[in-house]
Amino acid sequence: MTAMNTLKRIFAVLLLAPALALAAGGDVKLDRAPINPDDQASLQRGARHFVNYCLNCHSANFMRYNRLRDIGLTDQQILDNLVFTGAKVGDLMKISMDPKESKEWFGAAPPELSLIARSRSSHAGSGADWLYTYLRGYYRDAERPTGWNNTVYPNVGMPHVLWELQGEQVLSERKVQGAGFEKSELVLKLEKPGNLTPVEYDQFVADLVNYLVFMSEPARARRETIGMFVLVALGLLFVLAYALKKEYWKDVH
Repeated sequence: MTAMNTLKRIFAVLLLAPALALAAGGDVKLDRAPINPDDQASLQRGARHFVNYCLNCHSANFMRYNRLRDIGLTDQQILDNLVFTGAKVGDLMKISMDPKESKEWFGAAPPELSLIARSRSSHAGSGADWLYTYLRGYYRDAERPTGWNNTVYPNVGMPHVLWELQGEQVLSERKVQGAGFEKSELVLKLEKPGNLTPVEYDQFVADLVNYLVFMSEPARARRETIGMFVLVALGLLFVLAYALKKEYWKDVH
């Protein structure tokens, strides 16, 4: 084998490596998150869920409480309903838990959630889809230290903090009939109902994910509005520039 052929094979492997890695990843099919960034009621419910269930362990160090004005809340409403630590309305959404201590307790420090909806975006789906499927994908697993596992995040370290709302799910085998074949697949089955019905829990998660998407880019709606005005202005400038060009070049053409 010549040196040139060796180099060609190495180059081909380097090109195919990302594709092979994706093919071997075994991505779980993600459910479409039914979120609406324009639904302020949903965003307000999601902010409440986030503060009550997530902010105890997970910080949001890039998000200030007063950015919740963008979802229709006043400063007084924010202080009365969403601030329980004595923080000021202009403070960041930090937590008092020490990262070193949390690593000792949980094995790893709980991740910061300000940008979680953006960081989880992939070729398999959006970050919202990943979060929506993940929060509905917990099931009982006696082999795990916490007693829980997850279909989207296998061997997850975080326990199912919303189990009282959703209930307890188990992995169940289901037979699937096809054209001339039969196969088995594992599906989630609700074994012990929670305080919410499955429909109510899905809506709960959708509201929470809706807020997490908003928190990952609070200025998104304003940016898109400004972008539309910029495009309109550029279109008008193009018309004027084209008319000016024709005026300058009319004697040449």
